Amino acid sequence: MSLDQHGHNLPSCHSSYVRFDIIRRILTKFFGNEVIMVMGITDIDDKIIKRANEMNISPPALARIYEEDFKQDMAALKVLPPTIYMRVTENIPQIIYFIEQIIANGHAYATSKGNVYFDVRSWGNKYGKLTSTYPNAQEETADTDKQHVQDFALWKAAKPQEIFWASPWGKGRPGWHIECSTISSTVFGNQLDIHTGGIDLAFPHHENEIAQCEAYHQCEQWCNYFLHSGHLHIKGNREKMSKSLKNYITIKDFLKKFSSDEFRMFCLRSNYRSATEFSDESMDDAKNLLWAISSFINDANTYIKGQLVCEPIREDVLWERLANTKVNVKAAFADDFDTSRAVSAIMDLIHHGNRQLKAVTKEVGSPRSPIVYAAIISYIENLFNTVGISLGERQVISEDRTPVMFSGVIDELVNFRIKVRNYARAMPEATEVESTVQSQEAKLEEKEKRRLLLLEREPLLQACDNLRRDLAAFGINIKDRGATSTWEAVDQRREQQRTERER
Repeated sequence: MSLDQHGHNLPSCHSSYVRFDIIRRILTKFFGNEVIMVMGITDIDDKIIKRANEMNISPPALARIYEEDFKQDMAALKVLPPTIYMRVTENIPQIIYFIEQIIANGHAYATSKGNVYFDVRSWGNKYGKLTSTYPNAQEETADTDKQHVQDFALWKAAKPQEIFWASPWGKGRPGWHIECSTISSTVFGNQLDIHTGGIDLAFPHHENEIAQCEAYHQCEQWCNYFLHSGHLHIKGNREKMSKSLKNYITIKDFLKKFSSDEFRMFCLRSNYRSATEFSDESMDDAKNLLWAISSFINDANTYIKGQLVCEPIREDVLWERLANTKVNVKAAFADDFDTSRAVSAIMDLIHHGNRQLKAVTKEVGSPRSPIVYAAIISYIENLFNTVGISLGERQVISEDRTPVMFSGVIDELVNFRIKVRNYARAMPEATEVESTVQSQEAKLEEKEKRRLLLLEREPLLQACDNLRRDLAAFGINIKDRGATSTWEAVDQRREQQRTERER
């Protein structure tokens, strides 16, 4: 399967990259398709040239800085890298040849000023397959050398003090739309399966790509599917989040407050085509969902280990729920990658799993049913791993949001605390004495010994309580369950909010 995607802030584009990364993972890891993904890197355009001149460096050098920053942001958001990166400046000969063929096929023309335009009228009613949209005639400027207002640039004549390449039409550089068509065709030939991008690219960018490619390849349909993602909006604002509108937050600043898994869950909760409201509240909702899932997994693991005593489990009910969930999730993914419906199906399964994990105060003597909970945990962890969210390993997030895997260290610490706590709580067995008088004296003596022993061991119990309290400050919650204890990593910010609500 062939896939083409356009390529540092958290505007709509970063939401698009995460959403399409989820779709790519579903196609490969869930449905087993082989996906070859190409990302075009625009390393020369008007904005790069202008900024490079201001900084007194070459446009390609500035573009490399932007590119590396972009790649770091994508890695921080756990977006898989494409199979192939293709830079515009490394494909100039291919772009020139592509333009020459479109001219030869009668669908483009060169002007005396050294510009080359696509002749939209020569394409007839085939232009506008996605949106049936034409440029507004008012957009025409007085100094244009286009024949018709609908025509768009394939090659731009160089301006003074501007980077350029030699071409049959003079010195210049590629137009924006032609670079993507050329790069895609260089890799995939005359047939592309999926093209992704934000909804704002549908016109004119994707419309122009279709016209260029079908004119070049002389084919009826160049791309099978265009997937367009909806904009990300600030809550209460209809404008999309973008750098140009200055209503954005950088990825680095964003990840100081939220994790990449939380943003991914935020994206999962809506259809990729939908416009989505971004706010602290919506991010907290995503965070709470992750917490609920992790909490269930922790409790289910505790039950599997025999550390959580429950009433008899209705295995038949849970096996049926798990089977239905698998069917519902697959149907949701197959229905235009409906991740929101899939997450709802998972949360419904967790709800029914939690209903049976109700602890009782004493042993009930019933057999445990660990296998069904193990199967549920395995399915949930594998599914979220498929879409790029890690649930299987307990993590502590440091200030720079770097995951620090040290569950083994915490396990050993908790096990040591269990031994100390059990030793401090253990009392010697009462001894049997034949004489009633002696027995009464012995009981009093034994009671005194127990009191002194308890007093002697009180610092150990206090140390155990202090350790539990101190670890809670670092997001490690220890739960004492009789003679044993378990632990889980908790979100401190969420716990603080819950405490404040309870006051």
